[in-house]
Amino acid sequence: MKKSIFFLAIALLGFAQISLAQKPNFGLGIKAGANMNKIDGQSFKDGYNFGYQLGGFAELNFSKTFGLQPEVLWTESNARTGAKFEDIYQDLGAQVKDVKLNYLAIPLLLNIRPSNFITFQVGPQYSILIDKDKRLLDNGKEAFKSGDFSMLGGVQLKIAMFRAYGRYAVGLNDINDIDNRDQWKSQAWQVGLGYVF
Repeated sequence: MKKSIFFLAIALLGFAQISLAQKPNFGLGIKAGANMNKIDGQSFKDGYNFGYQLGGFAELNFSKTFGLQPEVLWTESNARTGAKFEDIYQDLGAQVKDVKLNYLAIPLLLNIRPSNFITFQVGPQYSILIDKDKRLLDNGKEAFKSGDFSMLGGVQLKIAMFRAYGRYAVGLNDINDIDNRDQWKSQAWQVGLGYVF
């Protein structure tokens, strides 16, 4: 799965390099929005929890139809452990219900514009775990892996210099760093507003 993401990123970068001869249009912007995320697995409660995201992005348009949008975002993800967490990991003595994870997310999105107003976006994202709830495990063992690979898909609306967006992210790898008794995978809906300078 990681190889697939790697090859997709290489293909997007190759597409970018080939298209540079077409006098690309370049812009920088800032964005902020809400995350509605959850962690799938028997240890966590079903349902989405609110977090936030903020950061910057670049628009590199190779033509009226295609472009790339790399981003760097600070994201907060929240989750609640379920009743089965203590059943599965009772030997760890974990009693924590709320989990907060802060990531530095780096998406690389392919922009496909059927019109000047609407853009469809798809691409990989790698998230680096910056901060985690140290209380999750009483014995101090790290519970979450330091990185998470995801695929994103969504839509962005262009209104003058503003960008309104909504997208879905699905985690492709298991972020459980305790053991293999339960797989944890992330999912998130993201909505927000950006501004291009």
